[in-house]
This record gives sequence, structure tokens and C-alpha cells, in this order.
Amino acid sequence: MQRRRFERLREVLERRQPDLTVLLENVHKPHNFSAVLRTCDAVGVFETHAVVPEGDLSTHHMIAGGSKRWLRVRVHREIRAAAAELRERGFRLLAAHPSPAAADYREPDYTRPTAILFGQEKEGLTGEALALADARVRIPMQGMVASLNVSVAAALILFEAQRQRLAAGLYERSRLEPALFDRTLFEWVYPRLARLCRKRGVAYPRLSPTGEPLDPLPR
Repeated sequence: MQRRRFERLREVLERRQPDLTVLLENVHKPHNFSAVLRTCDAVGVFETHAVVPEGDLSTHHMIAGGSKRWLRVRVHREIRAAAAELRERGFRLLAAHPSPAAADYREPDYTRPTAILFGQEKEGLTGEALALADARVRIPMQGMVASLNVSVAAALILFEAQRQRLAAGLYERSRLEPALFDRTLFEWVYPRLARLCRKRGVAYPRLSPTGEPLDPLPR
């Protein structure tokens, strides 16, 4: 591991936001799913959530490109369980939905723990998902179309969240719990060793300030 590479990975991880996420409900087109993941990575989201009734993203070839390596993707079988888990963790649920009663997407305070719900490309969020949300947000449209592509909508809303969080200083220091930070950093730096440690049931070695393992490696 080159020191410059290690420092880059550590710097990116230090800016990850554990209390900003997306919940994708049945977003089934691979290019849209992957584009949302790339945006999540770009704004510092730590973990994403997806409702996939089949329970396996790989069956739809949804994980394309390298974004998943830097993001945790939690898969749920149904929307109610996903929403309940997020709410139990303190997240406010905002549904992206183009209705006149929805608030402008720039109005909410995204410095609060926030999960943004996005729906299927053609039909949008289901009625059940909308009922589970705490509030709805929309992107104002001046033309004939009623809404944007889901990946474009996600980019606009997430970058507004990033703008607010930058202004609030939420990217200036690591906001992950130390044990989670250390574990994730090792997985980013040494993914093969991390898999071997998990297979053997042993703890990850500690890392030096320059990225070298300090403890014996599993064999």
C-alpha cells in the first residue's frame, strides 16, 4: 500500500456521513442504480439502502463500476421493514415525490439525520412508501415533464444536502465511531486480507499511521 493511496482513503473515509442516506424502492435499471451510488459516494454517504423483493442485487447486475467498494449497500425485502429500521436509528424519512403539496427540495434541513426515499423509474414511490415518509420533497419543474430521471433527482437533492452539511462543518472531522472507522479503513485498504480475516474469524490487524499492519497477518 502506497502511503499516498492510504492517506487518500483515510481522508475520504473521514468525510463519510453516517446520518445521510438514500432508500431506493425497486429501482431496477442498472445504470440508474449505479448512477445513484456514484452520487452517494461523491457527497460522502457512508451506507445506502435498497428495497429489492428478490433480496439479491447481483441477480439484476445492479452493482456496476467501483462505487460499491466504497459504499455499504443494505438490501431489504420490503419497504416497511427498511423504513422502520431507519426510523429506529433516528433518521427522518423524506420522500422524493413530484406533488404540489411537497416542499421544495431545498427547504428541509439536511444537517439532521436524513434518509431520502426514491422510487421506481416509471411509477415512482409506492403508496405504502409515501405513507411511511415523514415529509415529501419535490424538484420544481418549469417545462412539460413532471419529473426527472431518478438518478438526476437523487444528484440534485444529495448535492443540496452536501451544500448544507459543508456550511455546517459536518465534513471537517470524522463522524464515524472509532471502531467502525478502523474496521472500514482496513477493508478499504486490504480487501483480500479483510475477507480472509472474516473467513478465519479473527480480528483485523491494527494499522500504523502510514497503513502497515501492526499485528500478525492470518495465513
